[in-house]
Amino acid sequence: MSVTPVDYEPTERTVPSRSRQRARYDRETVHSILDQTYLCHLGFVRDGAPVVLPTLYGRVGETLYVHGSTGSRPLLAAGRQDPGLPVCLTVTHVDGLVLAKSAFHHSINYRSVVVHGTAYQVTDEAECRTALDALVNNVVPGRAADSRPANAKELAATAVIRLDLNEVSAKIRTGGPNDDPEDLDLPFWSGVVPVAPAYGTPVPAAGLAPGIAVPDYLSAL
Repeated sequence: MSVTPVDYEPTERTVPSRSRQRARYDRETVHSILDQTYLCHLGFVRDGAPVVLPTLYGRVGETLYVHGSTGSRPLLAAGRQDPGLPVCLTVTHVDGLVLAKSAFHHSINYRSVVVHGTAYQVTDEAECRTALDALVNNVVPGRAADSRPANAKELAATAVIRLDLNEVSAKIRTGGPNDDPEDLDLPFWSGVVPVAPAYGTPVPAAGLAPGIAVPDYLSAL
């Protein structure tokens, strides 16, 4: 019986050149960071120049699915290039603003994941539907089952690429400012300003039929 490794193997691209003590390679940490947000930045090379696009993603096991249009250049490249499209995908949470006595030591508390690999376009309809459900549920858990699934026309207009989690690292900073001892008596405030996402009250669509209540999964946000 095969056993899934607990850690991702560090590589030359996933070992940071600075603050190596902040790097993490365990699956629990990586999955936790990925599953607590839904926006990523997808980097690739187009016509010899670097391009970075913000887009939605969802995770299913050891695979990330990235959503786009069938006319999207990176998605077209992932489908046409052999053996796929080399990419770098990043996800970042900002947890706090770290204000030090000196400008030099200002920082942020954060959690991030960087994934290197080759992206491929999903062509199997069943996998595509699984990927789209994961994308929707990653934004609002429970929403995929509470909405109409894509029909054949919509599937034809939608493209999804997959990126396996093989070459992966997380990086985390926590704690307060690292003030120099000689700066501690300076008359400036120092500390951490926490940062957290906030959801407002759901606003119903103009054409929503009377009597349709806000779902519990939205109230839970």
